[in-house]
Amino acid sequence: MTRGTLAATIVGLGGIAVGLAAVVASWVDIPSILVVGPASFAPILLCATVVGAVVCVVARRWLLAAVSAVVLAVASIVVVPLYVPGAAGLASAQTGGEVRIMQANVMLGRADAGALVSTVREREIDVVTIEEITPESVALVEDAGLDEALPYKFVAPYPGGAGAAIYSRFPVSNGRELPGFLLAGVTVDLDVGAAQPLRAYAVHPIPPYPTPTPVWASELDLVADEMSAAASRPGSVVIGGDFNSTHAHSRFRNLLSDGWVDAADAVGAGVLPTYPMDKWYPPVVGIDHVVVRDAGVRSLDVVDIAGSDHRGLIAAVTVPTMP
Repeated sequence: MTRGTLAATIVGLGGIAVGLAAVVASWVDIPSILVVGPASFAPILLCATVVGAVVCVVARRWLLAAVSAVVLAVASIVVVPLYVPGAAGLASAQTGGEVRIMQANVMLGRADAGALVSTVREREIDVVTIEEITPESVALVEDAGLDEALPYKFVAPYPGGAGAAIYSRFPVSNGRELPGFLLAGVTVDLDVGAAQPLRAYAVHPIPPYPTPTPVWASELDLVADEMSAAASRPGSVVIGGDFNSTHAHSRFRNLLSDGWVDAADAVGAGVLPTYPMDKWYPPVVGIDHVVVRDAGVRSLDVVDIAGSDHRGLIAAVTVPTMP
């Protein structure tokens, strides 16, 4: 075996090992950081498998190249549907009135309030779901004019960035804070002119690290409970949130049943990295999501939030019975 062949073999085996770790972590639902951690970075880990496969093809290590291809094929079961518009059956739901939803994590209340409000105005946002809002940042965004652009609200601000809020162009009722979460989540009914109110949520499950991973898992279960309750009543539902979960986490994918769909899946937007935005390198994980039920999705865009460590999302959602 030549040195080149040996090197190709090592690279190929390494790529296969890393890819298998990513695939297994993506399919196994075990609340351990040893599983959840690799799943968080599964798309990046699979790049090693791609490199290994290419090297093996060049070196004519056909068996290793074939095994690498099988690993990538299995991984594609999770990834490819995200790039197929209408895979969730919602991209074609173009009828009804449009509601523009913005999801924004404001990084412990440190995001630039003026820039946030400017985005709301320029992008003609109807509803903004906010996480990590503080009493001080509520004052800043409202001084900047958020409550003029979106005059209705339900706010649960807490020191240290543990708060959440929903600001809306539409009248708000039945607002409440979600019980059981370490970081606040809120929900409201929005009078959008449809036969039934549009139920909106801002959610923020705790991250799987450095918080104990079982706590993260239990909070995603609480999100599932809220979604089940919302599904039992008539009307459309939209959830904006920093889920601290990616599509590679099976526990997150388990939420997407009984008619629930991630907006990125509906429009074929693919993997949308949103975090972190405060590093020298670009965001690498997509943990912010807009999830809908009994609603269509016309578009989904990412947007920078100045001063935050998250990118925001803007979803154009259609409510079928809205004029």
